[in-house]
Amino acid sequence: MDKERVGASFSCVWGVISLAVVFGIVCLLWYLLLHPDGVMKLYTPMYGFSLVAVLLCAVVLIAKLGECYPFGDSTPELSVRIGKGIILTIAAVLLTLIITYWLFWGFIGKFGVAYFSPQSIVASGGTGAEPFNARENASTAIVYFAAAFLWWALAWTSGFRQWPWSGSSRRLVAASRFFAVMFFTIVTYVILFHPHVCYLFYPPQNKAGVEPWWASFAGTGSAFFSLGIVLCSLAWITISEILWEGYPGRYVDRDARGTLSSGIVSIAASLILGLITFVVLLNVMTYFWMEPFEGGQYTDAPYFRYIHTAEISGFVILAAFILKTYFNNFPSKGALALRAVIRTALAFAGGAVLYLFYFSSASTLLLGKVPGMAQPDDTPLVWTMLFLSVVMIQADFFEGWPMATPHSEDKR
Repeated sequence: MDKERVGASFSCVWGVISLAVVFGIVCLLWYLLLHPDGVMKLYTPMYGFSLVAVLLCAVVLIAKLGECYPFGDSTPELSVRIGKGIILTIAAVLLTLIITYWLFWGFIGKFGVAYFSPQSIVASGGTGAEPFNARENASTAIVYFAAAFLWWALAWTSGFRQWPWSGSSRRLVAASRFFAVMFFTIVTYVILFHPHVCYLFYPPQNKAGVEPWWASFAGTGSAFFSLGIVLCSLAWITISEILWEGYPGRYVDRDARGTLSSGIVSIAASLILGLITFVVLLNVMTYFWMEPFEGGQYTDAPYFRYIHTAEISGFVILAAFILKTYFNNFPSKGALALRAVIRTALAFAGGAVLYLFYFSSASTLLLGKVPGMAQPDDTPLVWTMLFLSVVMIQADFFEGWPMATPHSEDKR
């Protein structure tokens, strides 16, 4: 028992140290890429938002959909593990550049849907076609598409897993899951986000997209309404997969290989819980800030209330990944129901800590962000997604290195 306590304490201390190092890496990346007084100054904010969102998509694509193919699930040799991590990290960065600048800007935006490319928007002329505005609008569309992809990629790997390709080669499973996820991503994007993007321009592109169908009851035509629902649902997908160890989908999928039933149960449960969370958060905001109204500014704006639900969910998602990666999904013993409750409480508490940090003066100084809350030039999701990308790279690409160094893996 004493050895177990010592080991647990050592693991906790090592987790805190590792988390502090990762936090420093995120701050360095923020200064190099996004800080307004930094090197590249990409946080405009939607341009930087789109790049970080696509980076997270690339990491999820490689780590979750592809399961780090063609590399194996686990690599005991430390040198091979580090090499694998470096190669996959470079691949994720290259994918980010290819998807953003070639696929969206140079191909789809040039030959298909013009609003995905700043150059195509500028060439079309008209109001709002200035280079800066064009890049912001194109980046907004890319962010929405990335959100739909993340939702389906994580929902599929959490619920359906390898279904219906169980027993097939890893390459076939990875490719099949990618095309299945892309199909549902496109459908989701077209319904939940495309109408808003078409109405970013003057005159509205009403022959290409319908008027946002949620505008009549949401008080805004902004797709932040849809983004809030998607992220609230994604938070519960993450909680189910990481903190609840696959339940409730595991009730109909005991061997955790994935079935049609487990996928439907997982997606339905996360969507229901996401909608409940969405409504609860909106009511909490109404309690503190009173009712929002159409045309309201800052905290009074309906669109801000909706994206703020997404931002809060992002903090909880990051906290869940931190608990899993750096603290061994504490607690690891006892009945699963009790563990799930404690882990969920810790994730919400961690999300609250991250929330308070981000909107504190310390974050304003460290990140160079706009002071205060509900600023149009600021969204915590950019910082959250960058942080989450680094955590996932360490956990999945490097298999936790260097956290595994003090343990047996480095002695093999």
